[in-house]
Amino acid sequence: MKALVKGVLLSEIEYQAQFAATAAEQLEACTQNHDQMGIWSAIQAILIAAGNVSKILWPRPKYGERGETLRALLDIDEKQALSDRTFRNHFEHYDERIEDWLSSTHSAVYVDQIIGPPPGFLHEFPQNAHRGYDPSTQTLTFRGESMDLGSILRAFDDLRQKCRQFTLV
Repeated sequence: MKALVKGVLLSEIEYQAQFAATAAEQLEACTQNHDQMGIWSAIQAILIAAGNVSKILWPRPKYGERGETLRALLDIDEKQALSDRTFRNHFEHYDERIEDWLSSTHSAVYVDQIIGPPPGFLHEFPQNAHRGYDPSTQTLTFRGESMDLGSILRAFDDLRQKCRQFTLV
């Protein structure tokens, strides 16, 4: 990999990590202020940054060598939290997720954008609880799947520190 490409991509990873850190600060402030729109905006920003870094480090096959080189340089585990784009995809392709769900469900119950632990009745029907975030555990949920948003933020912090040894950002 050419030094310029490597330097630009490492700088981009560091920028994306900073974007996520800024969004995490916004998330905390919006949680304290009970600003639901701000909470979801911050979560979406974190997921976009995570997806962008994931695409750099775990790219399509055409760019696979680049990903291998950067992961080795930064000493990144294959199963690192940022490698999984599932939740980014849930949010980015929400239109498809909701249309598929509505065409295949027999339920008239649709609950979305839950802040806090899901209401009790949804424990029996997690597929009806679309997007949820519990600030007390930093857990993001989507129809019964869950993700530790805190692990994403910690992975960003670690990655930013690793990139700093190679960049001037």
